[in-house]
Amino acid sequence: MSQRYNILLFDGFSNHCLANMVEPLRAANSLSRQTLYLWRFCSLDGKPVQSSSGLVVTPHGALHDYSGDVLVVMPSYGYLSLDTRATTRALLAAARTHPQVAGLDTGSWLLARAGLLDDHRATIHWDELSRFEEAFPAVDVVQERFVIDGNRLTCSGAMAAFDLASALIRRDHGPLLSMEVAHLLMSRSATDPYALPLKSEDTLVNRTLTVMQGNIETPLTIRDVARKLGCSQKKIEMRVQAELRTTPQALYRRLRLTMARKLVEETEQTIAEIAGRCGYENASAMTRAFKAEFGRTPTAFRSGAPN
Repeated sequence: MSQRYNILLFDGFSNHCLANMVEPLRAANSLSRQTLYLWRFCSLDGKPVQSSSGLVVTPHGALHDYSGDVLVVMPSYGYLSLDTRATTRALLAAARTHPQVAGLDTGSWLLARAGLLDDHRATIHWDELSRFEEAFPAVDVVQERFVIDGNRLTCSGAMAAFDLASALIRRDHGPLLSMEVAHLLMSRSATDPYALPLKSEDTLVNRTLTVMQGNIETPLTIRDVARKLGCSQKKIEMRVQAELRTTPQALYRRLRLTMARKLVEETEQTIAEIAGRCGYENASAMTRAFKAEFGRTPTAFRSGAPN
């Protein structure tokens, strides 16, 4: 089921912060070919708002018109002038119709003023941490890029909004999709535009990924991967399961099929040629694996045909 995000914008919001929150959600939809996330832009009164750089956004409507799964509060600059009783009342009312509430950049201040962060860990833009901590003693203020504490989400600025969005995708749909989204929105390899330099926080898993990604056309056994890394197959299996919640075999298959998906979408190579580049003996074998992974055949994927 799709998750509905209602994004509350105020005059002075950051374009950068907004894009870093929404684009990962859009990319997750695109890569999965499913509508995992939906979003609407709101203002308190439904009137247009202007970003800090002059971009005017006409919202879908007023905040009180909508309910959803996640309310995202995004004031950015000039947030102190927004710290009013009217804002507090609106946020309290909206919190009753949104199971999760997020404060991006300085949005944490407005949530805290409404008491929505009491007894929760939270962060805010690094430049406001001291003032935030002094103003709201009931909030457990931490200096982190983002914080997910139950149903309260906060982040420290525009760049951190990307990290928060990535973490939410990981939480909702697993680490592999989150890694693919991060890769899609970053630059590709200059030497191979179809390389998949996915990264993990775990050093051994990262080294495993590197070996797998370097052997897409001629796949290795997991035992051979372990031998290259100088460790046991069991150790790789345990670390991949702990970090990515999958088996090394499934991870390797996903990497090969993700490469195949990119080639299907972005080249005119035949399915047989793509199968060879992705380590499959023939087009039929890849087609079966591709359909099992992505819900449709490579040919249907390329043509945009429905499942």
